Amino acid sequence: MDLDPEDTAAMRRENGGKDFRLFLRQQIANGQARKTQAPAVNPPKPPGYRVGAWPDGARPPDPPLSRHTDADWQHALGQFRLGAGHDNDPCHCGSCPTTTKGLR
Repeated sequence: MDLDPEDTAAMRRENGGKDFRLFLRQQIANGQARKTQAPAVNPPKPPGYRVGAWPDGARPPDPPLSRHTDADWQHALGQFRLGAGHDNDPCHCGSCPTTTKGLR
């Protein structure tokens, strides 16, 4: 609100300054009303809500698909247990050099 000095002087003259005091008290009340805000209300939980659980009708995501079959894993495990890839026996994993002698 913009008050000119003339407006302030006019309010002080009317009713012996009572209007000016009422105006200032109302300004204080308006400012305090803006300070106090209603507490934030949390939205209600959806029906069937369980803390820490997946919502009804939902499930965790599937694990990532492997490009290797179970037979591939069993073969690799057997090779690892037999110590393949050491000495002069080449490893067939595709990541190792063709001969691993001296590298491990």
